[in-house]
Amino acid sequence: MPIPRRRALQLAGTATAVALAGCSLPDRLGSSPPATEYTLRVDRLDESPTAAAIYEPDDAPLFGDPARAAIEAILPDGRYTTVGYEPIPEDVYLRHDPTGTYQQTTNVVTGRRRIDRTFVRLSPVEDVDEDDETPIVVDTLNRPDARVLTILYSNVVAGGTGGAAELLRGDAYVLRRPAEREGRLASGDLDGHVVTLDAESSRAYRVQTSTETIHEPAITTLAVPVADSRAAFRQVVLETRVDAVIDRSTLPAAASDLLDRTVSREEYTEKAPRSEAFETLLSELGIADVESSINGRILWDGRQRYRYALYVAEPE
Repeated sequence: MPIPRRRALQLAGTATAVALAGCSLPDRLGSSPPATEYTLRVDRLDESPTAAAIYEPDDAPLFGDPARAAIEAILPDGRYTTVGYEPIPEDVYLRHDPTGTYQQTTNVVTGRRRIDRTFVRLSPVEDVDEDDETPIVVDTLNRPDARVLTILYSNVVAGGTGGAAELLRGDAYVLRRPAEREGRLASGDLDGHVVTLDAESSRAYRVQTSTETIHEPAITTLAVPVADSRAAFRQVVLETRVDAVIDRSTLPAAASDLLDRTVSREEYTEKAPRSEAFETLLSELGIADVESSINGRILWDGRQRYRYALYVAEPE
């Protein structure tokens, strides 16, 4: 039976509307378009905020010895000057036990020195000559020398574009720290020798050392008082080393329970739209408006310190 003209026009209009609706069609069929996925990860940390904030030097001599020398000189109100390197990181917190006070480090340039330094370079060796002795394996050297050669090796492999380039002066590593100036590289003992990164490596490099006169900054390290008691220092740390402070007594029960579940499972995931409890928790953590992944944040809830991250996965 022929379809009446009016009915035919109605059907054609409906088909056109459906075609134009496009993305709304899946909803009509009972499914939803892909949604953004949010994964919150929360890990317990052992130390309290104040304990974690206090700087402790490395046990190794390369970085530890200069740091300990600087700390001894600058606490409680002294200064310590080095040439070409910072003996202790900027803005770390120190405790002066005799006075029970807390300080924060600062490094400032206080001059310029002309000084002789040892430069170390590596050049690739295509074929090791028969007259050459067995290549020296970098792993067998002391840590300061091994570190220098590993940095140079990484720079050569990366063609001078890798992260190691930031530690170099052109294509050379300059020996500045005391432990570096006391090794085999500084003495010239390794000059001309062929080295490999490890025993299995097929890449060989010849060490070249030279003494060059350069200008270096004189860096003076100071300690600035920030607190005269543990309680006062705690407030400083909560302000500067903690990203979120949550009061469990005022946090809504659903959000608090969700935090506990996330900690016990290490992570929790929801898709948009987010639940009210999840939205509240993210807001308390200061990441409700984050549109891309973020990590390395620190949380303190009055009892425990945590590291947290939010990973955002957009639909493909």
